[in-house]
Amino acid sequence: MMIKVLFVCIHNSARSQMAEELLRKYGGEKFNAQSAGLEPGIVNPLAVEILKEEGIDIANKQTQSVFDLFKNGKLFHYVVTVCDEGNSERCPIFPGQTSRIHWSFKDPSQFMGTYEENLAQTRVVKEEIKAAVLAFIEMAETHY
Repeated sequence: MMIKVLFVCIHNSARSQMAEELLRKYGGEKFNAQSAGLEPGIVNPLAVEILKEEGIDIANKQTQSVFDLFKNGKLFHYVVTVCDEGNSERCPIFPGQTSRIHWSFKDPSQFMGTYEENLAQTRVVKEEIKAAVLAFIEMAETHY
């Protein structure tokens, strides 16, 4: 059985995209990963660049609304919010046996500095997300 996981952040532009793709890469066939946003925007070029370093191309990826997934009756084993605490509370409650997890990561769209400085900060966030995803894989595999 595939473990269905939804990663949610504000715009589905960076953090949730990175988490989805890292779970897809490192979780293998055991996981079905998706991501969505509360207010979908466009994929952040910093996330595109950083994921290239992992061998992942999201340059043509589109963002999607968490509320559309909810309205379409999508079911997930885990819904993982990767935004700040206040915004994570805005996520809908998905029906069924869904476990909610919250990971708080800095928002790359809020970084101030040169492109190179913002890229370096986004790389730090990606590494934090990667560590959380790897720990999540280990935890989830023991529960399913």
